[in-house]
Amino acid sequence: MKRRHSYSAIICRLLLPAFLLLASCSTTKTLTEGQLRLAGTKITVTNDKKFNTVQLNPYLRQQSGAWSPFIYVYNWENGKGKGWDKFVHKLGTAPVIYDSTLVGSSIENLKEHLQYLGYYDSQVDTSTIRGKNPKNVKVNYYVRLGKRYPIRDIRYEIPRDGSFRNEFFADTSASLLRKGCLLSEKLLDEETERSAHHLRDLGYFDFTKNHFYFEADTVSHPDSARLKILIKHNTRNEKEKEAFVFSKYQIGKVSASYPSKLRIRQGFLSGLNNIESGSTYNETAVNTLYQRYSAVGLFTSVNIQMNPDPQTHKVDCDISLRNSKIHGFKLGLEASVNSSGLFGVTPEFTYYNKNIFRGGERLTISFNSNHQIKFGNANISSNEFAVSAGLLFPKFLPFPAKMIKGPNMPNTEVNFSFNYQERPEYIRTRFKASFGWSGNLRRHFSYNLTPISVQYVRMPRIESSFENSLSNNPFMRNSFQDQLDAGLHSVLYYSSSTEVVPSTSYWYGRFQFNSSGNLLRAFNSVMRHDAVSGQGLIFKVPYAQYVRAELTLGKTFIWGRKMGQSFAMRAMVGIGHAYGNSIALPFEQQFYAGGANSMRGWNARTLGPGAEAMETKWVIPNQTGNFKFEANVEYRFRLFWKVAGALFVDVGNIWNIGESFDPAYSLTAKSFLPTIAADWGAGLRLDLSLIVLRVDLGLRLRDPARAANDRWVGPNEWFRNDNYCFHFGVGLPF
Repeated sequence: MKRRHSYSAIICRLLLPAFLLLASCSTTKTLTEGQLRLAGTKITVTNDKKFNTVQLNPYLRQQSGAWSPFIYVYNWENGKGKGWDKFVHKLGTAPVIYDSTLVGSSIENLKEHLQYLGYYDSQVDTSTIRGKNPKNVKVNYYVRLGKRYPIRDIRYEIPRDGSFRNEFFADTSASLLRKGCLLSEKLLDEETERSAHHLRDLGYFDFTKNHFYFEADTVSHPDSARLKILIKHNTRNEKEKEAFVFSKYQIGKVSASYPSKLRIRQGFLSGLNNIESGSTYNETAVNTLYQRYSAVGLFTSVNIQMNPDPQTHKVDCDISLRNSKIHGFKLGLEASVNSSGLFGVTPEFTYYNKNIFRGGERLTISFNSNHQIKFGNANISSNEFAVSAGLLFPKFLPFPAKMIKGPNMPNTEVNFSFNYQERPEYIRTRFKASFGWSGNLRRHFSYNLTPISVQYVRMPRIESSFENSLSNNPFMRNSFQDQLDAGLHSVLYYSSSTEVVPSTSYWYGRFQFNSSGNLLRAFNSVMRHDAVSGQGLIFKVPYAQYVRAELTLGKTFIWGRKMGQSFAMRAMVGIGHAYGNSIALPFEQQFYAGGANSMRGWNARTLGPGAEAMETKWVIPNQTGNFKFEANVEYRFRLFWKVAGALFVDVGNIWNIGESFDPAYSLTAKSFLPTIAADWGAGLRLDLSLIVLRVDLGLRLRDPARAANDRWVGPNEWFRNDNYCFHFGVGLPF
């Protein structure tokens, strides 16, 4: 009888050796006589439990930082100061040496910031606590928030320069300063920024937030503040003799310069320009101009210099552009191998030209392939070749560029691709063409809308025994037939970070929705129909009809020295449903699990659906389903040089949903948890700035294809049978 392994036993066996190793090490071994390690800092607000103390942490002059196992590694030194010591110091995290003088400056920082937030005369006390190790010390900061003053009334003193006074008062309805608001420097700063920007949008080019002055009277009414807002002709940094009258500016000359070697159509540049000579200066319009030029992706530098003439009250707009590398190529590679000897490799080559027609049009041509072979059996192999070409126009075709006034210029994309698959069971070809738009919505959202997507699938050869196995499964047979897929595809993406490579913690979401065959269904009554299946035909080929949706949510925490540590989480769920003219999703629209970016304890397409074992009719694994759930966590940490490490856990599976599928492999409320798969593993990442090379070892923790009472995989089995996989990839898995 096989031994069962509980989840807790697996975790204990996995983590116990690591805990014993760390427990035997010291975090203060490297300290010299008289030095203490700052083991922790804590801020407690004594008179307001709802106050968020996290916002105060940046104002502590010294912090212990987040806990890291690499502080133990740093203390593995032997004290000789030679090669080994240098290595562990480079690999580990140095302890923070406690400095008592920084406690006093931290107290002052906290008081100043609390006053900025509107807490006047706050009190901060501290205490230091030694740990069990007398060389470890923790510092506690006890904050008593000061008094707050609601605004009792607001008075104004505004210059009468032309229409300036009237235009200022017309905007006070949008002011952040209102009767009853709690007075704070932060609120005053935010209002001056907002109001000054609004006035510059009205043409007052040289008006800044520093023209605002404030007087707050908290004496006349001790529990409230009377606020007076003044605007003066000189800023807080200028003398009165430097004062000037507020005047509106007009746009003077508008010119653009760029390197002579950059061949570009003038009509393209003028189509992006939303600023016209003679118009009233508007700061938002200038910012929009910058964003429009930057969004093209053709320029590495966009510099807009506004040169005012105080005599004529005109401001010239000089645009300086520096182009990035116009054309080049990219290489990609993924590979995986498991203990059964099944090896797969996916190379990719991409050529791009960012200015193919001298108007910022981007041409992309890609070649990729996938090859799988089983060592020791040359008859078990598969090959896939694909070529694709895409053309991106930086405009919203068929509409003119001038029609789009905002900063987010849509792109128009036209794509073509051809795919050839040769497997022991069949030969399959696929041709696809699509037309759509992509772009950004505000700062954090991006989209891809493809209203026209047509794909033609042809099966020129099907091996006879495989074809016979399909005869007993109409759903699989429907997926492996000549088919036309015509419909709409869309993707909406959100990221809380606007950086290409985020340097701080962020979260993201991605929603994909595909629909096909619904428009064609409207003409079903006039189509020819297959005599056996009854499916509507277009040029003697049945068309697919389905809907498919996929949602991905992720969060990545980044912290530590040089932001060298991160903890990434991802969860995704997807579902597809065929109806009308189809009884099964097309093969490309079905879900699969496993591989370098999925369940890393399995090769791609070797897991599921549900508790199903590998289907014998597939010489090369090809497990798919119409529902998928997956969750992943990964701890990433910098090791040395450009090398980083990772520890990860993946859980998930694919299933089939529907009464017509085998109940043993279908998804139900009762079968979900029992058929969840799990793996864990470790990996290395080589960050070369432009690309990240990655290798991962995935070990199975729970395999739903095993017997129901033996699905947990014990440590003594991890490197046996098919319980581990190596994956090589380019880029992070998520």
